[in-house]
Amino acid sequence: MSTTTLAQGGPAAEEAGPWSGKAALGFLATSGNTDSSSLNSQFAVGYEHGNWQHLLDATAIKADENNESTAEAYKVGWKSEFNISEHDFLFGRLTWRKDLFSGYDQQFSQTVGYGRRLIETEKHHLSAEIGFGARQADLSDGTSEDGFIGRGGLLYRWQLTDTSQFTQELSIESGDTNTYTESITALRTRLLGEFALVASYTIKNNSDVPVATEKTDTYTALSIEYAF
Repeated sequence: MSTTTLAQGGPAAEEAGPWSGKAALGFLATSGNTDSSSLNSQFAVGYEHGNWQHLLDATAIKADENNESTAEAYKVGWKSEFNISEHDFLFGRLTWRKDLFSGYDQQFSQTVGYGRRLIETEKHHLSAEIGFGARQADLSDGTSEDGFIGRGGLLYRWQLTDTSQFTQELSIESGDTNTYTESITALRTRLLGEFALVASYTIKNNSDVPVATEKTDTYTALSIEYAF
């Protein structure tokens, strides 16, 4: 989630103030021939002052089937943006990811760079960013990888109606040993007041993983979101 998405994506954005935030929770359980459960949660809080925008966000995903864990992933990120013009900004980003089933036990990246808002209208927003930095990773086979990375990102937001919004986020971190790609597609519909229903589809891919590990993981989530 970018600072732009947070600032303009919920009912709380209609009220003036430097703080904004969102919290989302989704849970699904089935029983019978197969007992399964899944839990996804997200929290984000942003602060805007002058030319500065800051965002702290965290997500967690966990799934079990017949008392056996089939997915468990966590992500915590911090991003700061400084507007140098109406359309251009500089950014700094810290991202920590832990995924027990991706082949990478955890990855921690630090990047800085430049971004530009390419389209900014009442209904459409498109922004892009490019940067560089470093990444430290621990693999599930006990090895580790450290190195420099390049980073690219795109965010598209389409305000379909007064109460519904479509967003598409794409980010890429590429280094000598691995390229990590993440795509998040989401449709958000306001239900009542500051509550919204969010359906999302996430694709995560690591180009180089240990043997017998899939490169791509996908997550489909349905959750209730509260904006504040």
